[in-house]
Amino acid sequence: MHFHSLTLSSLTRPTRDAVVLGFALPEALQERFRFTPGQYLTLQAEVQGETLRRPYSICSSPAERELRVAIKRVTGGAFSNWANERLAVGDLISVLPPQGRFTLPAPQGPRHVLAFAAGSGIPPILSIVQHTLATEAQSRCTLFFGNRSHSSTLFREVLCDLKDRYLERFQLGFVMSREHQDLELLNGRIDAAKCAAIFSRWVPLARIDQVLVCGPESMIDAVCGALASAGFPPARVKTERFLAAAPTQRRRAAPQAAEPAEVLSEIVVVQDGVRKSFQLARDGLSILDGAAAAGIELPHSCKGGICSTCRARVLEGEVEMDLNYALEDYEIAQGDVLCCQSFPQSDRVVLDFDQP
Repeated sequence: MHFHSLTLSSLTRPTRDAVVLGFALPEALQERFRFTPGQYLTLQAEVQGETLRRPYSICSSPAERELRVAIKRVTGGAFSNWANERLAVGDLISVLPPQGRFTLPAPQGPRHVLAFAAGSGIPPILSIVQHTLATEAQSRCTLFFGNRSHSSTLFREVLCDLKDRYLERFQLGFVMSREHQDLELLNGRIDAAKCAAIFSRWVPLARIDQVLVCGPESMIDAVCGALASAGFPPARVKTERFLAAAPTQRRRAAPQAAEPAEVLSEIVVVQDGVRKSFQLARDGLSILDGAAAAGIELPHSCKGGICSTCRARVLEGEVEMDLNYALEDYEIAQGDVLCCQSFPQSDRVVLDFDQP
């Protein structure tokens, strides 16, 4: 998978601390950038002399000609601040084709999708809701969207327009933590207690076919905990965590056991049919950062165990993975790992990036 230079065709500011970037796709790239609602783009840019990559979820629907992502300014976030302050229509940006698995399964009939989002977790859910309502005439969507206030709510007008267009099939609840609303259920944060109240008084889970949750980890854990307590099947819950900023390198502390200070492993990576190898200390960098230090560029984006761009399959040897928010149990069982979170545990490790 390779980066493509896309022209920034539109730039809008839905709130004072966010920007929506639109990309016009040339005919030759239309098929390459075809996406499923819920997927993301990886953007790459030179910011203050450093090459940065960040994943941003697509907020447009496949029916639109323009591909759009939203970037909310993050305190101390090098890429988000650069995008909000420096980008202009006509600029060229390096973009990877769509990736990600925060998507709905193919419909087997009419369904009711329940979604929870908070802050900048709304873009992929907006794309999914728009597409579902437009293409599944008998399906319903219910969304609870948490923010501090109405003025800080991304895509508020777009969501309200959707509600007006699909009055019978789209329920929308804005949950505000710093702005009082008449309905008490919609005041505060989206936590386990609020979810339990929603399930008992507003949206009985017996009527729900699929649940989507996107936002900060604390909100996701609260919603998933409430769903589990209510007996909702975890296989019908999809989550996507947002990581504000990733560390530039993942490094482990040296072990306390009395083994040599540096034990090296041979790492062999297979990418696009080409094999490359390098040496990596077991108590040092992650496989992803070790490859970069050796001059080998591997697919990556978030570096936080969330996006799965750096997924590879272990063909030989053993690795230990720290964080994992992206891989399913069956994928781990077949040997898939996230290289940004993986460290060698054997003398030789062979990783295949060409596995589907």
